Amino acid sequence: MPLPLIDANYLTKLRQYFESGDLAFDFENASEADKGEILDFLETLMDLAEVADATATRLIFKDAYMEAAEGVNSDI
Repeated sequence: MPLPLIDANYLTKLRQYFESGDLAFDFENASEADKGEILDFLETLMDLAEVADATATRLIFKDAYMEAAEGVNSDI
């Protein structure tokens, strides 16, 4: 099954962009408007990382959550 929104190559490029210092260089040499755009992008990325973490946790521990929920419901 193709997963069009799962693009590991893009994430690799993004990581390289951050780790290489190219993002910092671009930020330091950017106009104020572009600096704002970079900061907005990073903020959005950090928000997305929180959603990804919560989603991964939910997917990985789905059975544990279901058991916990059933335990809570059986106590009622």
